[in-house]
Amino acid sequence: MGRIFEVRKSTMFARYDRMAKQFSRIGKEIVIAVKKGGTDPATNPMLRRIMQNAKAVNMPKDRIESAIKNAMGKDTSNYDEVLYEGYAPHGVAILVVTATDNTTRTVANVRSHFNKGGGTLGNSGSVAFLFNQFGVFKLKPEGLNTDDLELELIDFGLEELGEDSEGNIVVRCAFTDFGKMQKALEEKGITPMSSELEWIPSTTVELSQEQADDVFKMIERVEQDDDVQHVFHNMA
Repeated sequence: MGRIFEVRKSTMFARYDRMAKQFSRIGKEIVIAVKKGGTDPATNPMLRRIMQNAKAVNMPKDRIESAIKNAMGKDTSNYDEVLYEGYAPHGVAILVVTATDNTTRTVANVRSHFNKGGGTLGNSGSVAFLFNQFGVFKLKPEGLNTDDLELELIDFGLEELGEDSEGNIVVRCAFTDFGKMQKALEEKGITPMSSELEWIPSTTVELSQEQADDVFKMIERVEQDDDVQHVFHNMA
């Protein structure tokens, strides 16, 4: 029983850490959105998007409202979104999206994570050309006809429509069409489960399971950093 309890406890703490990281990430995104466009989600589409994502990860409503209110406070940190590029082991390209109030600290930490994980932090532009930035919207399939939806969204920048492993509808558009697609979905009365800007690789690298494990260990190390928001890679 003792061993079973330890496994369950470990799983519980892992879930808590993951949830805490998600809440922290969204909290920073709220600060950035509010400082750019104000506290009213009706007139701030960036904030509206982040609030949808907060609900998708079960962030409590009072915590969302508190984060919005506190974002305009004098003592609230100003976060800059900074993209770092480099390579993980076995030639896998990595993009690290951060939100930081101290770029000197962040770049030092990210470089350390790369070095300890067997990777190399590169200069701006060193791997970003291997990716394209897309808007990605996840929708609940109930009440939606994918064929009709595809036709309706083509004029708003739809690049691809498919499903994820859980059966949710995934709508993908170019980065420049993100706002237009968000508005189109809203006008159709469709509230996305989540909407993100993601870096999708144009080509991928095939690895053995052992090599892939090396890459995942480095990615996990990077993701645990408090300043890191997202990590993207071109591993198949």
